[in-house]
Amino acid sequence: MIHVITGTDTDVGKTVATAALAARELAAGRRVAVYKPTQTGVQPGEAGDAQNIAAWLGHPTGLLVAEGIRLREPMAPVDAALVEGGSAAVAKLPVLADHLARITQLAADYDTVLVEGAGGLLVELTAAGENIADLARALGAALVVVSRPDLGTLNHTALTLEAAVNRGFASGTLLLGSYPAQPTVLHRSNLENLQQLAARHGWHWAGAMPSGLVAGDTGKSLLTAGMALTQLRAAAVR
Repeated sequence: MIHVITGTDTDVGKTVATAALAARELAAGRRVAVYKPTQTGVQPGEAGDAQNIAAWLGHPTGLLVAEGIRLREPMAPVDAALVEGGSAAVAKLPVLADHLARITQLAADYDTVLVEGAGGLLVELTAAGENIADLARALGAALVVVSRPDLGTLNHTALTLEAAVNRGFASGTLLLGSYPAQPTVLHRSNLENLQQLAARHGWHWAGAMPSGLVAGDTGKSLLTAGMALTQLRAAAVR
């Protein structure tokens, strides 16, 4: 099974959600691969999102993490490559077929593959302008959208789900990446409205992950959060 995890924006909790989903799969006895097509904003030798997931989970047996390419600037992939090395660096970005081949091989070797995108659904990954939606569609993968609970999330989430449906994702999974322990009236209202948004678009609501999962006993916290989510919706691409 291949799941592609994206978000309504950057910093919405995609990496933590991916880690929680990985923890749940590992606990079920499945071998898991986490693939980050493009990691931006990290220096050579620094831990990126994939490496952080492995560390949070205690580097378990049965987990493999991998990147397609990494770039230093904390920007969208094409822009990060342009700043780093000009048009020549952009030309060296992996093409969509490169990502497809890597993920297909991982899917042959592992029970579950979790692909974590960069930024939101339509952020370009390749020099040709292909994005995480194009990658998920080419894979025939299930799409998971991670949202946030704060002001503005309803518009961002509605736009993301509308874009996904218009690109052929008749259904998918929506979840909240970081819900505060002491929610305000805004947070509670948004939580209810996000569930209704998912239903109106024919998508599955998986639940809300609590904030602060990567502080303290991260492995246990992530597993608990992952187990609390309902099962993800299988791929349904028109």
